[in-house]
Amino acid sequence: MANILNIKTSISGEQSVSNQLSQAVINQLLEKDPQSKVIVRDLASNPIPHLEGHHFSASRVPDEEKNEEQKEAAKYSEESLRQIQEADIIVIGVPFYNFTFPSTLKSWIDSIAVAGKSFSYADGTAKGLLQNKKLYLNFAIGGVYENGLIENMEHYLRTLFGFIGITDIEVFQSQGMMVPQLKEENLSKVIAEIEELV
Repeated sequence: MANILNIKTSISGEQSVSNQLSQAVINQLLEKDPQSKVIVRDLASNPIPHLEGHHFSASRVPDEEKNEEQKEAAKYSEESLRQIQEADIIVIGVPFYNFTFPSTLKSWIDSIAVAGKSFSYADGTAKGLLQNKKLYLNFAIGGVYENGLIENMEHYLRTLFGFIGITDIEVFQSQGMMVPQLKEENLSKVIAEIEELV
């Protein structure tokens, strides 16, 4: 039995290709282990506030010393950290908006990248604290790009998650999702890839 954390970031709801890809991954995981539990975090409908000074300051105060204002400021980070700490598998839908991923995903990342909670410099070098987890990144891209944009976005996410200890990462990518003559064929290929590899 595994705990699966499904992070949704698309604003397109049921029409979202990234959500469809993530669901295909989850379906495969549940087929192999029907007792697994899925927790859904929809950042499109319930976004985390962008990181501001009071959030950052509150994260540096020990939990037992936080006042009420600091507890309120830290609650988003604490919930996000608890969910990812408890997860064995993380499945993230990554749509492509204006040449990058949604800012809601960046806010979530900022809420989990916390010194002493997901990484540490205690021994003088950076050490990720979120070990033994599997991550699936499911990219849905409207156009077709061969200029390194998608690779750069993937590299950033791999680097970030590697920094906090998550290095077992599988990436599925579907381009041309806004191009009618490409969408169905490309989407079918990626779904088949998911069914083969997950």
